[in-house]
Amino acid sequence: MSRIGKNPVDITSGVTVTVDKNVVTVKGPKGELQQIINSDGISVKVEESQVVVERATEQKRHKAMHGLYRQLIRNMIQGVTEGYVIELELHGVGYRANNTGQLLELQLGYSHPVMFYVPEEVKVETKMDKGKAPAIILTSNDKQLVGQIAAKIRAFRKTEPYKGKGVRFKGEEVRRKAGKTAAK
Repeated sequence: MSRIGKNPVDITSGVTVTVDKNVVTVKGPKGELQQIINSDGISVKVEESQVVVERATEQKRHKAMHGLYRQLIRNMIQGVTEGYVIELELHGVGYRANNTGQLLELQLGYSHPVMFYVPEEVKVETKMDKGKAPAIILTSNDKQLVGQIAAKIRAFRKTEPYKGKGVRFKGEEVRRKAGKTAAK
């Protein structure tokens, strides 16, 4: 049996979970999220202060979807109560970040600035402190969306292993490689 799927999800106070056919809706202080359950062998039930996800058969696909949907519902409950924050750092000479509303402007060593529009569901903030790397802070109640936006921003200039320049997650360790040595 799925170890993750068999655990019920606790509903925190101030959060309401409703199940309508194959749509799970979670409402809380930080917003509302919905998840469609596409698998026909998975059922979701709200029992008192817990959400229980059950599967119909022991098929491999149903086992995989069992744990997946349980975790997605858990992430939704956590998102509408606490929210998710991802911080990115820009390492490199002349690397800068600036935002005007939802439009993010990045200077990443290219001949032109990189302009990126962040969806309305994600709140973006930039910090440029003296002596520290410029930072981009992404905040949202949707874990998947904020992670996807962070991955897209990181893909503009991935951290390279020789000098360590690029966009990286806060606290990310970069394995450095030795450069070429001159033969004499």
